[in-house]
Amino acid sequence: MAEIAIRRDGRAGRITLTRPQALNALTYEMCLAIDAALVAWAGDPAVALVLIDAEGERAFCAGGDIAEMYATGMAGDFGYGRRFWADEYRMNARIAEYGKPVVSFLQGFTMGGGVGLGCHGSHRLVGESAQIAMPECGIGLVPDVGGTFILASAPGHLGDYVGTTGARLGPADAILAGFADHFVPEAQWQALKAALAETGDVTCLSPAAARPPEGRLAGLRAEIDRHFGAGGLAAVAASLAAGPGPLAAEAGKALARVAPLSAACTIEMLARLRGRATIREALALEYRFTWRAMEQADFLEGIRAQIIDKDRTPRWRHAGPGAVPDADVAAMLAPLGDNALTFEEEIR
Repeated sequence: MAEIAIRRDGRAGRITLTRPQALNALTYEMCLAIDAALVAWAGDPAVALVLIDAEGERAFCAGGDIAEMYATGMAGDFGYGRRFWADEYRMNARIAEYGKPVVSFLQGFTMGGGVGLGCHGSHRLVGESAQIAMPECGIGLVPDVGGTFILASAPGHLGDYVGTTGARLGPADAILAGFADHFVPEAQWQALKAALAETGDVTCLSPAAARPPEGRLAGLRAEIDRHFGAGGLAAVAASLAAGPGPLAAEAGKALARVAPLSAACTIEMLARLRGRATIREALALEYRFTWRAMEQADFLEGIRAQIIDKDRTPRWRHAGPGAVPDADVAAMLAPLGDNALTFEEEIR
């Protein structure tokens, strides 16, 4: 497959995304191929670890390739998107629960689907170019691919801030928020990959870790917690509007741009998951939203405004943060019954 290189390299199972011209965006076929490789390597004694990386300097993976989702959704076919999400989420869970070390090298943009691929493994490395984000609320979705599991585990209410505003995290902030484990200068990456493949031993990683460039969020923790711990979306927006300070103004503007229903659901999801969730519980809750996203939320309109027409003027279903009834949030996150996400079946 031209979009991805999957192979054995010494003691390592290697997965390399090879479409840098598309910022290594994940297609459905790529998700299926990755999961099949993980299944095969799990029982292969010759494979001691899995190494995931990507070609190009601009991005590890900037998200999922959603063009087909949009086209099928606009045609009234919601089944394709639901299959994509379900199978992708099962792959995300497999990485998080894998019985062998999974090492990911995260350069440039790691967003959305890239987080699901690169940020659930056992050893997650960022370099100086890293920019990690979950911008889904800006396209009428919610942080998914297990992103809510990471966000709900972040210190204080950092997860609410990152998940609703789509804030981009440099290496130090990504480590603080729980998306990565170590900072390693990118000049050392090739030598580390060679050592991992030769030895199958991850103990070479810790000595290579260095202090990342200073981040931004550590000094803003108290302010973020005050605003984003205020309650639901309306309360958060009101707190930000009252300010004072540059963070309140910046976050308030960001929150005003995203889909109100998505942001309200994100805050509710993190409240439900915080401190007691498993990756599977987070993915199952995300799937309740994404299963309904095309038909009952703002996903198709968000894609139209941001990616198709690029007019950046989405017409959201709700007028603003204070206009989302609790009943609408409850409806988006209600159990799916027979359509609920399961993890028993292997990916097709």
